[in-house]
Amino acid sequence: MEIYLPDNQISGDLSQVVLNNSYLDLSSNCFFGQLPRLYSNVVVFNIANNSFSGHISPLVCRKTSERSKLDVLDISNNALSGELSDCWMYWPSLTHINLGSNNLSGEIPNSMGSLVALKAFSLHNNSLYGDIPSSLQNCKVLGLINLSNNRFSGIIPRWIVERTTLLVIQLRSNKFMGDIPPQICQLSSLRVLDLANNNLSGTIPKCLNNIISMAAGPIEGDFKLLDPYTDLYMEGLILNIKGRDSEYKKILPYVTLIDLSSNNLSGSIPVEIFSLSGLQSLNLSHNHLTGMISVEIGGMKYLESLDLSRNNLSGEIPQTMANLTFLDDLNLSYNNLSGRIPSGTQIQTFSPLSFFGNAKLCGDPLPKNCPKDEEEETQRPTGEAENRDYPRIAWFYVGMGSGFFVGLWGVCGCLFFNKAWRHAYFQYLDHIKDSAYVVIAIKLKWLHQKLGIYNAEDNHQGSVSTSSVAW
Repeated sequence: MEIYLPDNQISGDLSQVVLNNSYLDLSSNCFFGQLPRLYSNVVVFNIANNSFSGHISPLVCRKTSERSKLDVLDISNNALSGELSDCWMYWPSLTHINLGSNNLSGEIPNSMGSLVALKAFSLHNNSLYGDIPSSLQNCKVLGLINLSNNRFSGIIPRWIVERTTLLVIQLRSNKFMGDIPPQICQLSSLRVLDLANNNLSGTIPKCLNNIISMAAGPIEGDFKLLDPYTDLYMEGLILNIKGRDSEYKKILPYVTLIDLSSNNLSGSIPVEIFSLSGLQSLNLSHNHLTGMISVEIGGMKYLESLDLSRNNLSGEIPQTMANLTFLDDLNLSYNNLSGRIPSGTQIQTFSPLSFFGNAKLCGDPLPKNCPKDEEEETQRPTGEAENRDYPRIAWFYVGMGSGFFVGLWGVCGCLFFNKAWRHAYFQYLDHIKDSAYVVIAIKLKWLHQKLGIYNAEDNHQGSVSTSSVAW
């Protein structure tokens, strides 16, 4: 029996409930309390986006009399706390685990290495720390690993980059250090590589062009292997593309991304990376990269987002960037780029902020003209400039005259052809004239009276003065 009740406002405490349905989707509701218990015949258990709290041990450390059939466990976006219990050997059939966006802490227990059928492993947005345990290399069919936004440290384990089944590696916002292992180029099926905001150093591997899935364009690839329950459960991922975080589920199989931003990478950008013509998002910002941007970048025909800002890149922006017709987000700010910004159908539409911090850049969309443009403007004859402006001035007067003519005859025509309007209009004018005449007459009479009073007072004062002198 299946229970499918996602995206509702159902609430209640399930702490004392034992669930026995093969498929349970109670996600995006208002359930609370501690986690319920499961019978061994439950296959899919999805309670994401609720308010469950407490530890995870009452669920995972309860050994059942029969072998568990649980395949999918999604408790993401709740309020679970405490450590990950070391009881995962009781759930050998698990293929999908998502415990992201909780308040979990501690290290990844070694017993998770017993989950040999695991395909998708997500622990993002928690407070987990330590090294990634070597026991996880027993998960031979792992296709997605998401440990982002935690406090994991150490070097990136070699076994991860040698797991050829991997489609998604998301380790951003941790404390990983060391070089990017060159073995990562062996992951020919990789679609998402997100190592941003760590302490990685060294150079970018030159062999990234061997990741053929990123050169194939927006195809579904092998993601169908991750979602055996396409109609019942689908893996999702939060990716930072075009400067904002967005959740990708249905279209995740068609996304290709490399994000190595906010590390300590140095050296030049390998030319080989620009041969990944199917790549949709490339972010190498906030590093210490030097050298020039290769003209080969013009071959990345599906590129939608490019961020190379906050590096030490130099030279001119290749004219071939005008070929990137899908480009929707561009940031080349705060480098040492110089010369004219290439002209193209896309580039001039970007904000000047995309190019700020490059003192030697010029041309649209920046307000700074290139020296050659200023020289041509200075050498242009005055008469030529006046002739260039003459059509605009002429059209200004033509427009003003035609507007006056249309407005005048719009009013006069209405009065000429409509007798009732004409009579009403002239009666209104007569009324205005009479009102004005009355107001003016009253004002003049008032003024005349005032002047008469002043004259009488002056004559009286004169008579008094004469009498006083005679006396």
